[in-house]
Amino acid sequence: MKTSNANRNLISYIIWGVSIIFWFILLWNPGNLMTAAHCQMTFFCEGSVTSLKMLLKINSFPEMMVGWILMVFAMMLPKLIVPIQIIIDHSFKNMRFLMVVLFVIGYALTWLAAGFLLNIFILFVNIQMPGSFIPAIILGIIAVIWQFSPIKQRCLNKGHHHPVLAAWGSKAYKDAFSFGLTHGFWCVGAGWALMLFPMVLPQGHNFAMLIVTFIMFSEHMEHPQIPRWRIDFRLKLLRIIILQNPIKR
Repeated sequence: MKTSNANRNLISYIIWGVSIIFWFILLWNPGNLMTAAHCQMTFFCEGSVTSLKMLLKINSFPEMMVGWILMVFAMMLPKLIVPIQIIIDHSFKNMRFLMVVLFVIGYALTWLAAGFLLNIFILFVNIQMPGSFIPAIILGIIAVIWQFSPIKQRCLNKGHHHPVLAAWGSKAYKDAFSFGLTHGFWCVGAGWALMLFPMVLPQGHNFAMLIVTFIMFSEHMEHPQIPRWRIDFRLKLLRIIILQNPIKR
């Protein structure tokens, strides 16, 4: 059932291609899909019920969730290359597609649940402090502390765990869906603060998203470590880029 290197590369290219499509939607924003979650709030927001109604009229919550799920798929799909390849390697050919779909659905559901809570928080912040960098500064400090915490490292370690999946029958589909749920849960645990940070920025959201994506993909490449407090930015991808492109003197 193991796939060839050519097929594994094809899987990677497809996933990266889909991710790039989502990035195109996010950055060029056709149909104004992303205005809801990330536009800068205007001066009329004053922390009242009227402000909330006005805010929701301009930025409906369903549109915020659409923007959130687009952001999740754009930023997270490359991190799913290894789990998807594992599912394909350990399943029969006629079951692979549905198992991968169920895995992605399970993964997306965890981020959807997290996004529901985080978008409520964003609405609250936008009403209380519209256009302010203070929430981003506070959240940035929290994100840095979380980045060095043993809890985050434990979540990253769990994200490297790939369970044994049933190869046949309804159990295989159930295992793939459960794998998506648990993998998504640990990804949320590791990356919630980094994901939230760009969303509370009144300006520079897209650039911050790109930086956060680089950090999250880079830390996913690191080997599991003993969970403890330590200053570690986990920039393995940056180290690889530097080693492959040495500075000429």
